[in-house]
Amino acid sequence: MMAWAAETAEHATAHAAESGSLVTAPEFWVAIGLALFVFFVGKRAYNLVGVALDDRSLKIKNRIDDAARMAEEAQALLATYERKQRDAAEEAETILDNARREAQRLTAEAKAELERTLKRREVQAMERIAQAEQAAVAEVRAKAVDVAIEATRKLMVERLTPSQADALIDTAIKELPTRLN
Repeated sequence: MMAWAAETAEHATAHAAESGSLVTAPEFWVAIGLALFVFFVGKRAYNLVGVALDDRSLKIKNRIDDAARMAEEAQALLATYERKQRDAAEEAETILDNARREAQRLTAEAKAELERTLKRREVQAMERIAQAEQAAVAEVRAKAVDVAIEATRKLMVERLTPSQADALIDTAIKELPTRLN
């Protein structure tokens, strides 16, 4: 367009030189009008392009700021989750340690209880054995008494004369009141 304006201005100058006056030539005024039109339209277009570029750069800057803010928020969130993960791992370790200690304590208690139970059962078994021994001894004594009585009865029947038997009965009757008290 500028080339056309320049060509028109040259043509007007050449025409003015032929006609005599440059100011009276219509081509001159058309060239001046065209130049003014191009100047104002170019200035306006330049302003519009500048505003559009400024708006675009502002939008890009805002997007970059938003992206930076989001990146900071993401970093903060990541740090929070990492801290929570560390805390959870520490808590899990604490729970495991407590569980191990509790298991050891319960094992020790179970061992002690088992030992007490075994000792108690051993004592009970010893008492039963002693009772069985006493019962066996009593049974043996009773049997021995029965055998001795039977042997004595047989001996008395076989060797005791009737006069000796009467004397024994009389002696037993005399001792009876002292033995009953």
